[in-house]
Amino acid sequence: MALSLMINGCEKTLETPKEPVVDASLPRVESIRTLPGSTEVGFEWTPIYSSQIEGYYLYRQSGNSMKKIATIKDRYISHYVDTDLKPNGTYTYQMSTYSADKHESGLSLAASVTTNGPVAKTATLGSIEPISFINAISGLPARIKIIWRPHSMENVEYYIIERNEYKSTSWDEVGKVKGRLSAEYIDHDIKDNYAYRYRIKVKTNDGVLSKPSDTVEAHSKPLPKGIMGVQATSNLPKKIMLTWSPSTTSDFAYYKVYRSPTSSLFYSFYGKTVNTEFEDLINDNGKTYYYRVVAVDVDGLESKQEGTVTGMTLSALNPPVVSSVKRDGGSIYITWGGDDNAVKYTINKEFELSGKTQKQSFTGIFESNFIDQDTMPGIEYKYKIIAIDKYGIASNPSDSVIIKIPKE
Repeated sequence: MALSLMINGCEKTLETPKEPVVDASLPRVESIRTLPGSTEVGFEWTPIYSSQIEGYYLYRQSGNSMKKIATIKDRYISHYVDTDLKPNGTYTYQMSTYSADKHESGLSLAASVTTNGPVAKTATLGSIEPISFINAISGLPARIKIIWRPHSMENVEYYIIERNEYKSTSWDEVGKVKGRLSAEYIDHDIKDNYAYRYRIKVKTNDGVLSKPSDTVEAHSKPLPKGIMGVQATSNLPKKIMLTWSPSTTSDFAYYKVYRSPTSSLFYSFYGKTVNTEFEDLINDNGKTYYYRVVAVDVDGLESKQEGTVTGMTLSALNPPVVSSVKRDGGSIYITWGGDDNAVKYTINKEFELSGKTQKQSFTGIFESNFIDQDTMPGIEYKYKIIAIDKYGIASNPSDSVIIKIPKE
């Protein structure tokens, strides 16, 4: 039986939840397997890799109630050791899973176990055998899990985990796990989609070091495949649309979109979607952004950020350019040229009358000329012309056109 305590990822507590929120939809730990020592009990259970849960709670009976004694903060862990117990003592345990919002599943079946008496085995120099079973688990996200059978010697101080990479002839120590019944180690310092070899040595309290265990091999999970065919629009008003080809990753979950104001700056997370398109609404004309799209698998691994694309909102039209201004009696004639994408124009008129500024607007002008017959002698008029495209986006005003009607 392989049992263990992770050095990191567990938090020992002693508390009774006031009102635990039980979520019946959360997966449950079906059963707990135990291995007693004289002052400790090791536990093993079938790990639940569902993204619904964050980790596990371990409860121990105290009087007539169950008290939480440990929070195991990694759903990939499947071993724990309860220490500082009394020899020849009987203890009852249950487990639950918990989610990100700290809701709990129902409790597992109770497991009762009696610790051994205070008997200790010792080892003499050169007599300790290696552990008899070791296994490395492949395919986990950003980690490789090593489990082993606890050594039979009672005075084991810790296990030394060594790792070897291909094309290397040396073995490097990557971790230590304290306690005889602790028999699990998760290696996080790894590359994605990479193979490693592992072995374990045992060290006793009196300094005896075992021979290395058998060598086992494991392969880390590859990242999702990169996204292909990412495109961004440059001809839509007030928004940029991104599209891309569907992910071919078998356990694909969703896409993440990253955005940057410049091509060389850090790309920050901007949104996620399960569709192969993303709409970025932008309240600005002619605004440019740079994007990267990645695939995310069910374990939260992301493909590499490759294939930057540039998107831009539709620019406003160029301001009209006045080509002629004429006066015929009391009428003013204005003609202009400008952007071919203009579908209509607005003319703003301004003049002084009796010491007050007067303003008028003429809208819905569909030709590039205008006749103003509403004029008075001796008044100076100022006109500005604005072009508008089919989306209703207005250009900046043209340069001012100023003309005065002479007195009769």
